[in-house]
Amino acid sequence: MELKKVYLDNAATTKVREEVISKMQLALVDCYGNPSSTHSFGRSAKTAVETARKTIAKYLNAHPSEIIFTSGGTEADNMIMRCAVRDLGVKTIITTKIEHHAVLHTAEDLVKEHGIDVQFVSLDAFGNPDLAHLERLLEADDQKKLVSLMHVNNEIGNIIDMMAVSHICSRHGALLHSDTVQSVGHFEWDLQETPVDFLTAAAHKFHGPKGIGFAYIRKNSGLKPFISGGSQERGFRGGTEAFHNIVGLEQAFIAAYDHLESERAYVTDLKKYFIERIKNDIPDAVFNGHSGDLEKSTYTLVNVRLPIDSQKALMLLFHLDIKGIACSKGSACQSGSDKGSHVLVELLSEEELQRPSLRFSFSKYNSKEELDYVLAVLKDFIAD
Repeated sequence: MELKKVYLDNAATTKVREEVISKMQLALVDCYGNPSSTHSFGRSAKTAVETARKTIAKYLNAHPSEIIFTSGGTEADNMIMRCAVRDLGVKTIITTKIEHHAVLHTAEDLVKEHGIDVQFVSLDAFGNPDLAHLERLLEADDQKKLVSLMHVNNEIGNIIDMMAVSHICSRHGALLHSDTVQSVGHFEWDLQETPVDFLTAAAHKFHGPKGIGFAYIRKNSGLKPFISGGSQERGFRGGTEAFHNIVGLEQAFIAAYDHLESERAYVTDLKKYFIERIKNDIPDAVFNGHSGDLEKSTYTLVNVRLPIDSQKALMLLFHLDIKGIACSKGSACQSGSDKGSHVLVELLSEEELQRPSLRFSFSKYNSKEELDYVLAVLKDFIAD
């Protein structure tokens, strides 16, 4: 079998589009002024930053002042959660145990630092939050609450109904935050129709540069500056703007939404093909969560549990890497410092966790020929 190089870890990060690289190179060469400077070099940079802000706001149907550039999704999640507790009197955070660690670890820190209460919404067998339980948690008392639920789970791909969640939160006067790092750039958002108070995004999840993202913070939220210093980002986040990254984010954002329909159709077809081949070639494999359901999960990934014992599983990722295949592990059975997937621990039995789970995530740069190669490598490994 001819050795190939196949990248199927797009949920971790994506290849940067060529037009994004070109835009960033031009910014670094031609527009190097500090956006806070009043001379022409600074004004040119400032104009580009504000144009990027307006572009993002337009696609999301938001106001430009509601877009705050950050270093990525983790900072944005921290910013929103910490400021909501500090500035808005939030005493209770309601979330799930399968959120990204940027949310879960921040919530843990806020318990230690501010004594807030963290409550977890029950999950069904597939990892979907129980919205009736969410409602019961919200109506339990009059404490100010922040609900934090991710739109698309980064490990199992489940999509939650943000419109339903937002209506529940509105009825009970709760604030709503969503980590949409796996969603922005892959799904349409209309923030006038879906009354979310806060959301977060990262450019490197939709073929943009690393180290740049944004927080959407609804107007008149009451949040105060998160990073003190200069007056950048409406005074909310001090520090000279990463101008080249911001224009790269803008270009990636434009490309993602201008080509969304065609690229979504292409990637969906890849996922459908991969699911069908898995079912045919490895019939004892099981899809975790709703990742094997084209209607209930994102079109960008699958999480599959393979019929391999725990000892053999120790060599699986190493074997795939040797064969040039990049994907992510999602099993709690591995030894060493890697504790495995906290998401799968919540969903699977002890027996199920003994089988290795892998997350394969797709992009416009993948092909069916690459998927055939991956499946052939997997079949050989399982049969060996």
